[in-house]
Amino acid sequence: MSDILLRKVGRTGRVTFNRPKALNALNYQMCLALEEALDAWATDEDVQMLVIDASGDRAFCAGGDIGEIYATGTKGDFAYGQKFWADEYRMNAKMFEFPKPVAAFMQGFTMGGGVGVGGHASHRVVGDSSQISMPECGIGLVPDVGGSYLLAHAPGRLGEYLGLTATRMKAADAIYAGFADYYIPESDWPDLITALEQTGDHSLIDAAAQPAGQSDLAQMQPQIDACFGGATLRDILNALQADDSDFAKQTLKTMSRNSPLAMACTVELLHRNRAYDTLRPALQQEYRYTYRALEHSDFLEGIRAAIIDKDRSPRWRHQPEDLPPLAVTQMLMPLGDAQLTFEKGE
Repeated sequence: MSDILLRKVGRTGRVTFNRPKALNALNYQMCLALEEALDAWATDEDVQMLVIDASGDRAFCAGGDIGEIYATGTKGDFAYGQKFWADEYRMNAKMFEFPKPVAAFMQGFTMGGGVGVGGHASHRVVGDSSQISMPECGIGLVPDVGGSYLLAHAPGRLGEYLGLTATRMKAADAIYAGFADYYIPESDWPDLITALEQTGDHSLIDAAAQPAGQSDLAQMQPQIDACFGGATLRDILNALQADDSDFAKQTLKTMSRNSPLAMACTVELLHRNRAYDTLRPALQQEYRYTYRALEHSDFLEGIRAAIIDKDRSPRWRHQPEDLPPLAVTQMLMPLGDAQLTFEKGE
């Protein structure tokens, strides 16, 4: 059985992630197959909208499958990861720019690469099991696949908080933060998807939506804005250390597990990406980091500690107090001829 099911059903193009035992993690072939479907369906008059869902009840897509990037990167082959990310980001851009309605039904874990698909749909549906997050700083990477764009456009300084803590958003939080649009009980999803397939009428989603309830993030917004308003990671850490609240203490503890270089670059990325009102420039900014990540960041060490050895004791290159600003500049400098162009085969 294929890892991704692509077919036309009724008036819709249908996408189903089909790796439930792997929490529907997005591998390279799934990225390429999804892009090919987007290209074909964009001009197919039989397809009025896309509907994206996933097998199983634990995850829509819990991230990118980075095993092969780790295996090649530890052997000194950086080109595979660079091509993977370039091709994935091109697919993310096409999802964001797709000329027809796209409905994504995001149950369970939707993280990283899953946000790069579902988070860029025009009609993003969540339910009671939904948990959406960008956990990349914990493995030495920055929120990518366009996640930095979504974070940058979250209310106030929520983006910095979510990006630096990997806080998981329930349905109401995801809608408040701009990562989702509609709360619909998951028991209603099968019938709604069938109706969408039959009619191609995206307004059925609006009709099915219900109130999502209170967002915890909305309640926390004033405190988050006060602590995460600084221009750099150092500013944010100083603000948290000066705050004696339980919130600040827990947040510092959470952030202490993450790569200081990745967190500092994330803050800079979000500040830059607030200037953009479309996805491609943000993806190009992210690619500056990921292009260099295998050789110059904490990424391989982060994967080793979290996934390979599972010792949860990464040896980061820097501590927050000795992280030079030049390190951030070097990771996010223009790439020259290697910049992301969104052309196939680059």
